[in-house]
Order: sequence, then C-alpha cells, then structure tokens
Amino acid sequence: MEKINIICVDDQREVLSAVLNDLAPLASLFNIEDCESAAEALELMDELDAEGEMVALVISDHVMPGQTGVELLTEVSRDSRFIHTKKVLLTGQATHQDTIQAINDARIESYFEKPWKADTLLSTARNLVTEFIFDMGIDYQPYHDELDHSVVLRRLR
Repeated sequence: MEKINIICVDDQREVLSAVLNDLAPLASLFNIEDCESAAEALELMDELDAEGEMVALVISDHVMPGQTGVELLTEVSRDSRFIHTKKVLLTGQATHQDTIQAINDARIESYFEKPWKADTLLSTARNLVTEFIFDMGIDYQPYHDELDHSVVLRRLR
C-alpha cells in the first residue's frame, strides 16, 4: 500500500489543531502532517518525496510570515514531483487579488474562508484525495472505506 500524505499548513497552532481534528477520520489510512510555515511544508515535501512517499493534498492558510499560502501553493503547483498534488487555500484574510492569484498561479482546487464548516472541509479533502489516487493510478481498493464513492463510481465508468 502506498504511503499517502496530507499536509496542513498554518502559523496559528489553534487553527492547525482544528484542521487536524476535522480531518481525523482520514487518519486511519492517510498520514496527516502539520507545518507552521511554508518553508517547513516544502522541507517536509522534499523529505517525503525522497522517501518515496506521496503528497496527495496540501491545505494552507494564506497569511503567514515569510511565504504566503498562495506563494507556497504556487511553488507546489510548479514542482513536477507534485504535479498531481491537490491544493486548498484556507484563509480569512485573502484579498480578491490573492484569490485570483491562487486560482490562476497556484491552480488551487478549493478555497475556504475562515471559519469553515468541518464537514465541508472533510468532504472536500476526501474528494481531492480520491481524485489524487485515481490521477496517480494507485489501486484504490485498500483505501475504499475512506474515499469519496461518487468520485470512485465516476472514475470507474
């Protein structure tokens, strides 16, 4: 079974804890990592890639010291090792221009404003990880219980 990771990035520990809590139902099959900065996330992604592990999803806050979430997700989208990695921007402070940049440059799959709805974040994460598994050609059956079954059915047609 492939080692599949979800990375959550936010410089505020309480927000990061809330995201991890919301994604906890996925933790039985997927490794969920937390980082407090873009630099930490990029370093972790390098390590995971070097170990032959995959990064299915990056969920990032936007306003962080150093590198913003949009800058992080743009860098991820331009890295050929992570071409299939799904990206979500989770923020309460992005401007209209930041949002446009996230869509155009970072090619995010989803955008959430804080506060978000836990069930919607979990559902979106489940959907995107399922898409990643199919995009990568990974056998979905070992992950079946945690996947978005509507995506599975659509992809199997």
